[in-house]
Parts: sequence; C-alpha cells; structure tokens
Amino acid sequence: MELYEQIRREYEHGAGTIRAVARRLGVHRREVRQALASAVPPERKKPERERPKLAPALSFIDAILEADCRAPRKQRHTAHRIWTRLQQEKAEIVVGESTVREYVRQRKAAMGLLGHEVFVAQSYQFGDEAQVDWYEIFAEIDGQQRKIYVFCMRSMASGAAFHRAYPHATQQAFLEAHELAFAWFGGVFRTLSYDFVPGNKIIVMCRRPFLWPRKRTAP
Repeated sequence: MELYEQIRREYEHGAGTIRAVARRLGVHRREVRQALASAVPPERKKPERERPKLAPALSFIDAILEADCRAPRKQRHTAHRIWTRLQQEKAEIVVGESTVREYVRQRKAAMGLLGHEVFVAQSYQFGDEAQVDWYEIFAEIDGQQRKIYVFCMRSMASGAAFHRAYPHATQQAFLEAHELAFAWFGGVFRTLSYDFVPGNKIIVMCRRPFLWPRKRTAP
C-alpha cells in the first residue's frame, strides 16, 4: 500500500512518466501502471496446494457446511466440531485439525457463512475540515535534480487542494503556506488534520465563520 502511494505521488508531483518512476523507485513499469490504475494493490493469487490426506473427507465436510446454510446461526458447526465429528464418524480418515480448520474457513468464506465487512461513508460539511500534508519531491531545476518541499491543504468536503512548493522546509514557509491556502479557499477551516503527524489534529477557533465562494447569478 505504501509503495503504491509513493508511486502515485512520484508520478503526479515528481518524475511524471511511467518509465522515469519505475527507474527512480526500482520497480517494474507494470507495477507503476497498476498503481496508477488503482490505489489498492491487487491480491496475490496463492497457488492451491494438493491435500491428499484431506481429499477423502471433502464430501463429508461439504455436506455439513451445506446443511449449515439452512441452520440457525447458533447451530452451525465450528471447524473444531467438524473435525471432532470426522474423527467419530470417519475414523478411517486421518487428517490434522489445522488442515480441516483451514479448509472450513475457505469454504465458509466462499459460501457466505462468514461475517461481512461494513464500511461507513464519511460525510463532511464545507468549511469543517481540511487535511494538511508536507512532503518531499525531486524536481528538475536548471537541468539538475533538486529536492523541494511541497505543502498541500485539501478540503475534505470538495476534494479541492492547494499546493505550494518551497526550496527549504522552514517554519516560515510552513506558516506562510497556511496563510496562502486560507486565502485561496476563501476562509479558515474549523479543523485541520495533519497527515504527516499521526493523530495530530488542530481545531481552529476563529471569530469569522468560513466563507465559501458562491457563484454570482444574473439579477
């Protein structure tokens, strides 16, 4: 995940081409294309291993799981219970509990018997919160590669972002960038979340409310 974020940032604010990003970060161009297409890395496919000891028990386990689909939630079999029944009813099949547990977990996931992940969408009001980032990039200036520092303030409601580059990461530059960003947005956000400092959040107490620019309409 961190590599994909670095690739996307380098492509947008740094090298600017797939070949240059791949050369600078030491990755394949195919990896760069995947990172630009999606911020989430694709899941790696694990080769399926043969289970010679488990094979005779597959039909028995699958039958139990199929019956669990119609049973109340509290009456469904756990992996340990399935392995215990296997020892009692199919004593001729010798297989370890960990092997049964892994197969049961995979089958339950495929059959929808496991819990589902729940995602709560975040909602922001205009002027409530902005995210601030301060990061390094390399830029070609006068034919030379130089490190510069970029200030970024992004509105959590609209996604609009203000960027400002500086040759040095000084306190004066950091504070000046805040002032310029507030002027660009047309007001001061009530809360600023600083992405480069984990858990650091500043609530801005100001007398004037945030003034969002409105489009003028003809009378």
